[in-house]
Amino acid sequence: MYRHFRIQVTLRVLFLGATMLAVVLLFTLTTSYVAGGIVALTLVMQLTSLLRYVERTNHDLSRLLRSIRYSDFSQSFAAQGRGKAFRELGDAFREVMDTFRKARAEKEESYRYLETVMQHVGVGLISFKTDGTVGLINTAAKRLLRMPHLKHIGALEMLSPELVRTLVRLRSGENALVKVVDEDELLHLAIYATEFRMREESYKLVSIQNIQSELEEAEVEAWQKLTRVLTHEIMNSVAPIASLASTANTLLEETKAMENGAPADPTEWTETIGDVRGAVRTIERRSQGLLNFVQSYRRLTRVPKPNFEILSVRQLFGDIEELMRPEMEARDVRFVVRVDPETLDLTADPHLIDQVLLNLVKNALQSVEGTPKAEVRLEAAIGPRGRIVMQVIDNGPGIVEEAMDKIFIPFFSTKKDGSGIGLSLSREIMRQHGGTLTAASRPGLRTVFTLRF
Repeated sequence: MYRHFRIQVTLRVLFLGATMLAVVLLFTLTTSYVAGGIVALTLVMQLTSLLRYVERTNHDLSRLLRSIRYSDFSQSFAAQGRGKAFRELGDAFREVMDTFRKARAEKEESYRYLETVMQHVGVGLISFKTDGTVGLINTAAKRLLRMPHLKHIGALEMLSPELVRTLVRLRSGENALVKVVDEDELLHLAIYATEFRMREESYKLVSIQNIQSELEEAEVEAWQKLTRVLTHEIMNSVAPIASLASTANTLLEETKAMENGAPADPTEWTETIGDVRGAVRTIERRSQGLLNFVQSYRRLTRVPKPNFEILSVRQLFGDIEELMRPEMEARDVRFVVRVDPETLDLTADPHLIDQVLLNLVKNALQSVEGTPKAEVRLEAAIGPRGRIVMQVIDNGPGIVEEAMDKIFIPFFSTKKDGSGIGLSLSREIMRQHGGTLTAASRPGLRTVFTLRF
C-alpha cells in the first residue's frame, strides 16, 4: 500500500507533523538541544523528500515537452512505485513519444522518397530562396549546368548572366526560353517556375530542360515539309514548261529545215506556227502560275506586325455580317452571329482580324454548298480560362481525319482551285496576336475553327 501516491503523501505528511511536534517538545520541555537539532535536521530532510516526490511528475512533463521541442524521442518515463494513476500517466507519455517517433520516421521516409524522385527525374530541378540560396538541386540540373555543387544562384553567372536574370525574374506559372553557349555547345533551355512558402520562407522551384535537339528536329521537319511543297509546286510547273519548250524548239527546227529546203506546204506551215504559238502560250501560262506561287509564298512570309487597337467585337462581327450577308442569302445559307456579352471588347489589329474572319467565313460558305439547311455561325464569348474565344462553325460535310493534320500546311488545300495559304496566313496572324487558331471537325455533322486570343 505504500506504493500508492496518496498513501505515500499522507504518511509523509503525518511523519512530518510528528517530527515537527517532536522538535517543539524537545526545544520547549527539555534542554537536550543536540537531540532537538538532530530531529530538526530530520524534519528538513523529510520536507525535501516530500517536495521531490511531489515534483517528480512536473520534471517528467518538462522532459516530455523538451523532447518534443528538440525532436529527441529517445527519452523514457518510468512510474514504478508511484501508484496506478502515475502508471497511466507514464503510459500516456510513452504513447506520445511513440506517436512522435512514428511521425518523424514517416517524415524522414517521405523526404527520402521525394529526394530520390527528384534526383532520378530526367528534368533539371533547382529550389532556391529569394536571396538566391540554393536549397535543392538534382542530378539532372548538375549535369546540364555542369555544376557539381551549387550553393547560390549567382554562381551561374559564369555560365550565363541571362540565365541568372531569368531565374530571378520568373514568377510562379511563368516560363521562358534562354539560349546559352557553353564553350562549343549551344543550349536552348526551357525554364518553368513555381513559388511556394515553407517555414515562413519563400522558395522558388524551377525546372530546366535543354530542348536544343527537339528544336533541331522540329526545324528539320519544317524544312522537309517546305521542301516537299516547293518541289511539288515547282516540278508541276517546270516539267510541262521544259516539255513544251522542247516541243517548240523541235517545231522551230523543222520550220528552219523547210526554209532551207523545198517550199513547204502552206497548210503544214500554218499548223506548225499554230503549234509553236500554243506551246508558247502554255509556257507563259505555267510561268505565270509559278510566279503567282512565289508571290503567295512571299505574302505568307511577310505578315505585317499588328497595329493593336481596342475593338468592339459586336462592331467587328457587324462588318463581317454586312459583307457576307448578301452572298449568304443568295446561296440560301442561314447566317447566325452571336456575341456574349454584347459589350465584349478585344485588343487586336482590326484589318488583320477582319482578314482572318473573312477567310474562315468564306471557307465555311464554300463548305456548306449543297448541304440541306445549310448554316454558318460566327460566335464570340469569354472562354473558360478567361480568354476571348471566337468560333466559325458550319454544318457542312466536314474535314476528313487524314486532312486535319495538313490543313495548316502552306499550299495544302482540299479545294480544287484553292491556293492553300489562307489558313496558314490566318494562323500566322493569330500567332502575331499572341493567340491560336485551331480546327475540329466531325464529318457529316459540323466543323469548328476556333480563335483564342
